[in-house]
Amino acid sequence: MEKPMNAALDMMRIDNPMGRTMASSRIYDDLRQRILSLELPPGTALTRAELAREYEVSQTPLRDAMQKLDQDGLIRIYPQSRTLVTRINMERIGEALFLRQALESEVGAKLAAAPDPETLAKLRTVIALQKDVAPHADQLRRFQELDEYFHFLMFEAVGHTNLHALLRSRTGDLDRVRRLQTHSDGRLNGIIDGHERIVAAIEEGDAELAVHEIRTHTHKPTGWADEFRNRHKDYFA
Repeated sequence: MEKPMNAALDMMRIDNPMGRTMASSRIYDDLRQRILSLELPPGTALTRAELAREYEVSQTPLRDAMQKLDQDGLIRIYPQSRTLVTRINMERIGEALFLRQALESEVGAKLAAAPDPETLAKLRTVIALQKDVAPHADQLRRFQELDEYFHFLMFEAVGHTNLHALLRSRTGDLDRVRRLQTHSDGRLNGIIDGHERIVAAIEEGDAELAVHEIRTHTHKPTGWADEFRNRHKDYFA
């Protein structure tokens, strides 16, 4: 047992290329969720030295994570100056909604064309986990992570995780506005219900219905974000 354990620890060392990648991914995922949840609101200044101490890493994996967040448009790095969490851009929200509906509709249609029991079981497991955490206010972040994982599983099932990564990199502003919404029990249950309807349509092999349920689930009316911009003007560009 000792050798495999030592090998695993060696792999996680920051000076090991794979360990550095793992550390960078961990930091990226955590910082991204903190930004999307508005724990780090728009305009927040990020200090590399403080973050390196917080995550107990060297500057290298932290730099890699922050460069990826910069590419996603969630932070802006000003060389030799400062790093700030970006303000929400309304134009990018519209683009993200269009891209999400276009990609997820195609994914849903493909899944319904050949329903896979294993994929359906995975999706239902995520739904069950969401039901478990939904009643607990302190588990909202976990609920949101499960929400994202549900949609990732659909992309994974059709062999397009790269497209999910593309979508993820383009929806930061959309996700931040969604976090400004009031997360009542009714709203969370509505999200779960949408997931159940998507799974049911896929299981029935009804591609048209699957696309309909995905579009209904992801639909936002024109101007839906305006009320949040009016309430939180400092958060928007």
